[in-house]
Amino acid sequence: MIRLRSLLMALLACLPLAVAADAQRTPQPPIVVEKDGHCIAPVDQIRRNHPDMLRHQRDSTVHAGVRGARVSLNACIDCHANRSNGSVLGSSENFCQGCHDFVAVRLDCFECHQATPAAGARAASAAGSSAVDLKVPPL
Repeated sequence: MIRLRSLLMALLACLPLAVAADAQRTPQPPIVVEKDGHCIAPVDQIRRNHPDMLRHQRDSTVHAGVRGARVSLNACIDCHANRSNGSVLGSSENFCQGCHDFVAVRLDCFECHQATPAAGARAASAAGSSAVDLKVPPL
């Protein structure tokens, strides 16, 4: 019994190493971020939490009238829209649709919202400036 317990403890001690090695082998979608700069949070945090972050901002905007917050769907679209078609939708190579297709998750944001940057953001992007200050402190 003690021998079995020792073996089990040794296996459990090695589990974090196996998980870390497996994380490096996890396939990732072939997504290109079109604008250089800093996102509002680290990539792994955005992958996990962006729906909650956007929902929280949606509630703040709709119920309290808060606009221009650091988390906004428009800011995401401004940076991640594909340069060739100006959208985050339309093919698996576009940012939002590509990732959502890859993980087989329904993408319903754009049933109400536009999938392209606002005209002012496109003009600023073409002129080489950023329409959104991307250097914000982490969450």
